[in-house]
Amino acid sequence: MSASTAKARYSERLYVTWWGWLLPLTAAVLIAAEVQMVAAAIPVWLPYVIAVALAAGVVVSLGRTAVRVTTASDSDGESELHVGDAHLPMRYVGEVEVVGKRDKRIALGPGLDPAAYVVHRGWVGPMVRVELLDEQDPTPYWLFSTRKPERVAEILTSASGRDSTAG
Repeated sequence: MSASTAKARYSERLYVTWWGWLLPLTAAVLIAAEVQMVAAAIPVWLPYVIAVALAAGVVVSLGRTAVRVTTASDSDGESELHVGDAHLPMRYVGEVEVVGKRDKRIALGPGLDPAAYVVHRGWVGPMVRVELLDEQDPTPYWLFSTRKPERVAEILTSASGRDSTAG
């Protein structure tokens, strides 16, 4: 589905919160200070600029993951769920379950199917589990982080016409 024929019904970026920036930037400054002490021949500011820029780039790239539900605006298009680079047509969306913060450890540990599609961001508490109905796809379900799991589950179930359960 092209961007011109799809309208975002729900969209969020799983950006890193402000407190998630503190440790990488502090580590970058400390590493730059050590490099600057050892390599006195280089300008004092250079290790700081490089290390802080690299740390900021890593944190920004970690927050680029998007969760979107698109609705087709033309009659031959189809609504889809997009998580990261993957997309799932609504006709393949089965049961939708909200996985709370407390149940996340089990869902990602002993309860995880190795064939599942997982997009986990540790700084985002809740997750959504979406069962796949495509018999051709070896992936049993998608498990992904979202800040508004109830809203995502509601949109997915209304778009697919199925029931959801809260976990």
